[in-house]
Amino acid sequence: MYDYLGVSGELGMSPWLLIIIVVWSLAWKLGALWKSARKGSLIWFVVLGVVNTVGILEILYIFVFSKLDFKQKPKKKSKKKRLFDLSSTVFYIMYRRK
Repeated sequence: MYDYLGVSGELGMSPWLLIIIVVWSLAWKLGALWKSARKGSLIWFVVLGVVNTVGILEILYIFVFSKLDFKQKPKKKSKKKRLFDLSSTVFYIMYRRK
């Protein structure tokens, strides 16, 4: 058997299999990183960039997690606060004349 750069001896696998795994993983990783960057999801971008799962997490992100909305919706201002601001302003205007 041919031993390219000692890869098959040290890893116990064919160098062609290793090349196929690296290309497979790189293709899915780049696709998932691109999609998470386009969505503006910094946490997913970092996780996908650091964790190597041979494409499994990347595939799950592209087809499952990217369709979910993890962003929290902004809270509406309560009417109570606006009413308080208005009443304190009216109170100030009424009693500052004295």
